Amino acid sequence: MSDTMPSGSSLPAVVHQGDVLRPAAENWLVRAIRTLFGWKPGSVREDLQVVLDATTPDDTGFSAIERTMLRNILGLHERRIADVMVHRADIVAIRQDITLGELMGLFESAAHSRLVVYNETLDDPVGIVHIRDLLAYMTARARDELPSKTKAASKAAAAATAAAAVKTAPLKSSPAKASRKKPSTKGLDLRAIDLKIPLTETGIIRKLLYVPPSMRAIDLLAQMQASRIHLALVVDEYGGTDGLVSIEDIVEQIVGEIDDEHDSAEPPSIVRQADNSFIADARASLEDVRSVIGEDFVTGEAGEEVETLGGYLVTHVGRLPVRGEVISGPGNYEIEVLDADPRRVKRLRIGARKERPAPRQREPRRRDAPNEPGAPQSNDNIGPAAPGDGAGSP
Repeated sequence: MSDTMPSGSSLPAVVHQGDVLRPAAENWLVRAIRTLFGWKPGSVREDLQVVLDATTPDDTGFSAIERTMLRNILGLHERRIADVMVHRADIVAIRQDITLGELMGLFESAAHSRLVVYNETLDDPVGIVHIRDLLAYMTARARDELPSKTKAASKAAAAATAAAAVKTAPLKSSPAKASRKKPSTKGLDLRAIDLKIPLTETGIIRKLLYVPPSMRAIDLLAQMQASRIHLALVVDEYGGTDGLVSIEDIVEQIVGEIDDEHDSAEPPSIVRQADNSFIADARASLEDVRSVIGEDFVTGEAGEEVETLGGYLVTHVGRLPVRGEVISGPGNYEIEVLDADPRRVKRLRIGARKERPAPRQREPRRRDAPNEPGAPQSNDNIGPAAPGDGAGSP
């Protein structure tokens, strides 16, 4: 096959380079850049990276959004799951024996469509539950469309309830008039939904993926598309849970943050108060904290191996601080723990260090020492009260 096209053809000639078809005549801009810097022809990925780095939107025809997405796609090739996952402390998970009523309340407060289900701890995961599966189950139960086994159990429970009601109901003179009103076959009978039934008896728990933190994000994206499972649990070398990653977390690495109509705008991670103190989220990065407070907020060695304010605080103290604790540092600042739980600190107040007087130590007084002038009299030196002096008199 010839490497050149007929002279009358309008299509550019192509040459084979491995598995990639490349134009025989490169773009003039790429050729100029290669000539200027002495670069040799490389892969399409390298060419695209060169064009994005050395040109402006007007030169390439790509808009600013397209250039950003192209950069993110190229960077996704090297990004690992550990870079995009939600860390274990931020995972919202449920026990497998949770009731439907509690599950509904948790879905409402968590603002997630999928929740991880575990047995005893998060290191013993069972699967995931999707809010659509929960809604489908409740709808089927309200329409009496459950499988025969579940339907038989429901009828048995209803019969037992009816028998107990008959025993406790008062006798009526005209039972013919006490006709029971049958529920409508149209629509839903929400009274048929037992909100106390545990999640394990509903059969709506789905499988989830298990991936290592070193896996490439783009490989997990392909696996999620193939398996149609959009949630993966990140496990460490010992099988413990490190974090959680969804398909949305990976897609956001390309297109940016995705907020839907149910996502509320989060307040800034660190906010200045009227008294010049700062209220900060413990997950705020040390870089953001320094940019708001100032460069004199120097964390020193304790902040070299951590990225967040909470991580610095734990490293600085050497343990997990408790709520209400005031910690001196860094520099002329002090940090007060406003909110924390047994696993992590959540909210902090940062302010100028206050000079607090040292606690006074009282010296023990000798019992036989005379009282100083003006000092309160000791009960040991007070004798019986004389009649009429007001002490002990009516």
